[in-house]
Amino acid sequence: MKNFTAIAERDPDTKFYVGYVPGFPEAHSQGETLDELQKNLRQVIEMLLEDEDLVFETEIVGIQQIVAQ
Repeated sequence: MKNFTAIAERDPDTKFYVGYVPGFPEAHSQGETLDELQKNLRQVIEMLLEDEDLVFETEIVGIQQIVAQ
């Protein structure tokens, strides 16, 4: 079992949640709810992990809020 961190955002037009896994360009999906998004992302990741030539390299070190004027 492997753990992945996903970033989720809400599309202002469709109101759907969209998500992706940093460092894993093909791992992205959407869903009407956060639970549906998580299920969809899990399915995509599991499918991508079947590729024996897969290279996944990333190190998330933090998330920052930037305030600009």
